[in-house]
Parts: sequence; structure tokens; C-alpha cells
Amino acid sequence: MSDVARVAGVSAQTVSRVSNGFAGVNEDTRRQVLAAMRELGYRPNSAARALRRGEFRTLGVITFSLSTLGNIRTLDAIATSAAREGYAVTLLPVAVPTQDEVNGAFSRLGELAVDAVIVIMEVHLLDAATVSVPPGVQVVVADSDAGDRYTVVDTDQAGGARDAVRHLLELGHETVWHLAGPEDSFAAQRRANAWRATLAEAGVLDAPPLVRGDWSAESGYRAGLRIAEEADCTAVFVANDQMALGLLRALNERGRRVPEDVSVVGFDDIPEAASFLPPLTTVHQDFAEVGRLCVEGVLRKMREGGEGDRGEPGEGGEEHGTTLVPTRLVRRRSTAPPPVPGS
Repeated sequence: MSDVARVAGVSAQTVSRVSNGFAGVNEDTRRQVLAAMRELGYRPNSAARALRRGEFRTLGVITFSLSTLGNIRTLDAIATSAAREGYAVTLLPVAVPTQDEVNGAFSRLGELAVDAVIVIMEVHLLDAATVSVPPGVQVVVADSDAGDRYTVVDTDQAGGARDAVRHLLELGHETVWHLAGPEDSFAAQRRANAWRATLAEAGVLDAPPLVRGDWSAESGYRAGLRIAEEADCTAVFVANDQMALGLLRALNERGRRVPEDVSVVGFDDIPEAASFLPPLTTVHQDFAEVGRLCVEGVLRKMREGGEGDRGEPGEGGEEHGTTLVPTRLVRRRSTAPPPVPGS
């Protein structure tokens, strides 16, 4: 730093302010210092800065699955938002969702020097009494039902499912079938519960049997072969777009036209949904906003100097509760009024 100051003709303090991105430095002086840095090949020592400031400018991310579109897009949004705030992201996938694995993940992230942690949930883990976050760790959780104990950011799963089912009922369909995600998924549970509740609110008390997949297009195809045999099925709400893709293939192979015979609504609004045949009506999730709010939330907790989440509501003044990111229904050509009997 002293060498840069000598070449640039400024004080070491000015070099420090420029290298740390502080305001209040004349623009000409800033350019002069940056030119000296390039000339000398100077790079700030991040380890030394971390020791001095007490922070590493790195957020840890623990996730229990990288196989689902939602987790991948949420992770991408978190990394983008963190970079915008000047933070790097350290990813630690956990293969087996157990208390020992979770504690081990937090220990490893501690060794890797992170300032706080974002946990992306795909299974009912933090909701289980046997699993808790270590004390003193600033945490935000995505996709969980643990808002009484942690700061949670999630898509409005129930709201999106209600919009999908209401859309089909308003088109005139007497009932709506549901191709759900796996039982251990919080998102799948929320969407299935909202499907059933929306039918009941509309007076459809005897809902069709729930059919399950595993989020994959192949599972949607297998389930679709079964649904295609149900002659009275005219509308299906599918818990994600990948399974909807498999369902569309199965209906086509069995001679059930979409939307003339069966209307289909998905969930996610993946980029390819508009290119399905027919283009898929679906529920749009704002993954970018979920990621931004996760980063914003954990940075706010860090800057406010909280004591971390302890697993007990209200203890130590920690911030708890769930922030829901709204969804919107994207209408395309896979939905229409039901076929006229005898046509």
C-alpha cells in the first residue's frame, strides 16, 4: 500500500479509502490510485481486511437439493444479489437431511469463514423438532414453514395454487385434478393443500384423488398415463412445469387434446413453458425477488448486530416471521372451457 501511495503521490490512507470503495475521494485522485495499483500489480489482502473489519464479505448457502429448478434458480438469484452487495457466496450441499449433517454443514461453513448463512429448504427439516440451527448464527431460510423460529422468505405457494385452480373453475370445469410433487416437499404440500381448499370453497367437496410425481417430466408422464384414462377429467393443476411437460406428452399419446379435451395449468413459469405444445398456462414464481430478499434479510440481521436465531420465538429480540413473494398467473393456450358433452 505504501508503494502505491508513493507512485500515486498520495497518502496511504487515501489508497486504503480507494481500495475499500469508500466515498469522499476526488475522482481524479481515485483514477490516479487505481492506475498505480495496476502498474504495481497491487491487490488488497482480503484476509487482512477480514481480520481488521471482523467480516469476510462471504455468505454461506446450505441447500439439501440441487436437482430441483426452484432451488437452482433461487441459488442463482442469491449469488447475483450477494455480488451486487459486494459479497461472495460459498455453497455447501447437504446430501442427507439429518441433525448431524446440518450441524456439520454449519461447522464447515464456519471453517470457511462466512459472515452469515442462507438455508434453502426442499424438505421438512427445520420444521422438525430434532433439527435446529446452532445458536449465534445469523440465518435466513428459503422455502420453509418455520417462520415462528426463523426469518423465512418464500414464494406465496398457496396463493399461486389458488389462482391456478380458480382459473380452471372460472372457465367452467366442474372440478380440477391435481398432479402433486413429492410428499416430503414443503412447496408441494402447500400447493396441494391450497388445491383442496379452493375446491371446497367452490362447493366441490369430493375432490378427485391426488396423483403424485417427483418433480420430473418422467414422473409427470407416468402420472399422465393414469390421468388420461379418467374420462371425466377435463382439468389438471400440476405442481410444476416439468411434470406438466410429461403430462402433455401422455395426454397426446392417449388422444386427449389440450386444451380441447383437458386443460392444464403448471407452476413455476420456466423459460421453456411458452414453447410447450401448446404453450403452457402456469403460475409465475419470482425467484429473483426471493433471492434478493434472502440476501437483504441476512445482511440486515448482520448489520443490526443480532444474537442469531436460537430456535425459540421471540428470544433475544431476533427477527422472525415469513415474507411471501407474490405469484401471478400467466395465461397461455393450454386452458379453455370444458368440452361440450356429446361434441
